[in-house]
Amino acid sequence: MLNRVGLMVRGLAAVLLVLVSARGALAEEKRLPVPAVSIRAGELIRDDMITERVFAPNVLGVAMFIEGRQVLVGRMARRNLLPGQPIPTNSVEEPWTVARGAMVKVVVEDSGLSIVTYGSAMQQGAPGALIPVRNTDTGVIIRGIVQPDGTVKVMDGS
Repeated sequence: MLNRVGLMVRGLAAVLLVLVSARGALAEEKRLPVPAVSIRAGELIRDDMITERVFAPNVLGVAMFIEGRQVLVGRMARRNLLPGQPIPTNSVEEPWTVARGAMVKVVVEDSGLSIVTYGSAMQQGAPGALIPVRNTDTGVIIRGIVQPDGTVKVMDGS
């Protein structure tokens, strides 16, 4: 009879130990936003495309992944993002205002003179990015800064 009670006490202690250690492990788990669907490179990330998943804190490179959902929404994927996989910090960027090959309005301002022409963007860019643009009339390549409205502004006429 004592042997049976001893077995029950040991079993109960083992169950309690497992519960306590599981609770401690849950407290250390890390919740990261992950894609709920496949997100292609260049696609704008919406809130319904993101879900959360729990990862162990000792997963290799867990500190290099985006931790907040608000960081992702409204940004653009730089590469394909797979469902359920954590998102590296360097795999999203600000959305482009100008796409490569798009016809853009180029504004050149110098010494109070303003000239407007059109060109073909040779590179995509977000506002504030310096991109090369080929003038469609002359073929000359100029560099300008992308503006929030999608125009490219050349400051010193270069």
